[in-house]
Amino acid sequence: MDIPDPLLRKAKAVARARKTTVRQLVLEGLRAVVEERPTQYRLEDHSFGGKGLVEGLGWDDWDEILRRSYEGRGG
Repeated sequence: MDIPDPLLRKAKAVARARKTTVRQLVLEGLRAVVEERPTQYRLEDHSFGGKGLVEGLGWDDWDEILRRSYEGRGG
């Protein structure tokens, strides 16, 4: 198997971080493609100690949440 050097370097770094081998990463990726399922991805928790949404907003107020999240950032 011929893997371009930049990709192999990244794969080795990921393998080290996950405490596994490049071989295992390749097998994991190949299984995901063959079984037509995405590999599991976990978002890092960057939440803060708040108590949910700003008062007056509900979880279905996405347009307003989006507007406020970009407020003052040119969006």
